[in-house]
Amino acid sequence: MNRFAIALLAGVAGVSLASAASAADLIVSEPAPAVGIVDTAGGNWDGAFIGAFAGYGWGTLADDAISTNYEGEGWQLGVTAGYNFTVSAALVAGIVADVAWADINGGDTAGVSYNTDWTGSIRGRLGIDAGAFLPYVTAGVAFANNTVTDAVGPSEDTQLHTGWTAGAGVEFAVADNVSLDLQYRYSDYGTKTYNVGGGTDLGLTSHAITAGVNFRF
Repeated sequence: MNRFAIALLAGVAGVSLASAASAADLIVSEPAPAVGIVDTAGGNWDGAFIGAFAGYGWGTLADDAISTNYEGEGWQLGVTAGYNFTVSAALVAGIVADVAWADINGGDTAGVSYNTDWTGSIRGRLGIDAGAFLPYVTAGVAFANNTVTDAVGPSEDTQLHTGWTAGAGVEFAVADNVSLDLQYRYSDYGTKTYNVGGGTDLGLTSHAITAGVNFRF
């Protein structure tokens, strides 16, 4: 499954870089629209949007005190909403928020496991208006609800982590008010103290690749 995630990440990065490199030409001279892609040369990204997405995430719960990492992975399904506005002929800025159900699980053979059951973020976004394409970078505040279980104890504790996230993606129009969005993000949710094993400080990080559809209005 990690091979699938890495391949999709490479695709997102490749499309973003290719779109960014040709953005100036696309803005100056209007190309013929590709098959299946709506020609929105001149920009049609302003305004509010809502959407839904699905993706795959993998990450690490780190116990630095004993130099131990617990690796996890799983799926995500969420909703998003935001607002875009034109900064210049070439730039589109925006703000976006999302929340996702998650099932990211990890652990070890000694009985310690963790599960991240939902994540969320509030982010800024800055993209290049390339007509039908909008390659962008994004960063902001991130949240994750995580439960750690120690079967040896036995004990269990749930904590809400707050940290930061950053990534990149590309959005492309497929109809007048509909676009597809491919995105990669890295999130560092910070460290929380869990009441397991006598009290343990654990740091949570993750990678996520998502594909979604947005409706603009």
